[in-house]
Amino acid sequence: MFSGIKEDIRSVFDRDPAARSTFEVLTTYPGLHAIWLHRLSHKLWRANWKWLARWLSTIGRWLTGVEIHPGARIGRRFFIDHGMGVVIGETAEIGDDCTLYHGVTLGGTSWSPGKRHPTLGKGVVIGAGAKVLGPLYVGENARIGSNAVVVKDVPAGATVIGIPGRIVAKADAETSAQRQQMAKKFGFDAYAVSADNPDPVANAIGSLLDHIHFLDNKVTELCQNVNQLGGNVCSELPQVKIDEAEFKLAEQRAAEQRRKEDESASA
Repeated sequence: MFSGIKEDIRSVFDRDPAARSTFEVLTTYPGLHAIWLHRLSHKLWRANWKWLARWLSTIGRWLTGVEIHPGARIGRRFFIDHGMGVVIGETAEIGDDCTLYHGVTLGGTSWSPGKRHPTLGKGVVIGAGAKVLGPLYVGENARIGSNAVVVKDVPAGATVIGIPGRIVAKADAETSAQRQQMAKKFGFDAYAVSADNPDPVANAIGSLLDHIHFLDNKVTELCQNVNQLGGNVCSELPQVKIDEAEFKLAEQRAAEQRRKEDESASA
């Protein structure tokens, strides 16, 4: 029992940089309190003390804002960060080292009494507000983005975003480096197109950067060939220059114009 509590506390320090002391973790982390209450209610559930298990689960929900059905099976080093609004259904199964953020639902899509809630493999991370619904399987080390709605199986190691949830392709290291280089050339930070923060707009920008990189190489190659044949064309492509102050001023003017249009429409 105490070894499990120590593991839980260590998992908080491993996954939450805001944790400062063991006493703080013991007294101020509702996610931990919810897990500990669930372990007791789960034992009562398995011992066929169903009503008492549900009653203890309800007390846990009142105290922590986390609703875990006593029938749910949860592995070791499970961490619920922030906790408020988390719902875990009766037939849900959670592997070791999983992490859930606030507002996550592991719910069912059927009234049938059998298996109707998700199963999470080891090391799964589910972002704030995500909904994982039905008797599906989420593979080991998969990541589900904030506010995603997942209704199909997720393979191991995949990242899922959106409504309905879809798997995001991950760029290889060479492609990622090319995108960073081209993005710097056009004067903006490319963090949004990295594999660490995938989304549909980022993927579209990434594809554009890939295409620009291809065209850049082709134009450079053509210039070199023309020069070798005796022509006189640019030896280097001109750099794109963006005046940040001018860009911000243009944005302010556009915002002011939109405000005036809104006022005219409401008058």
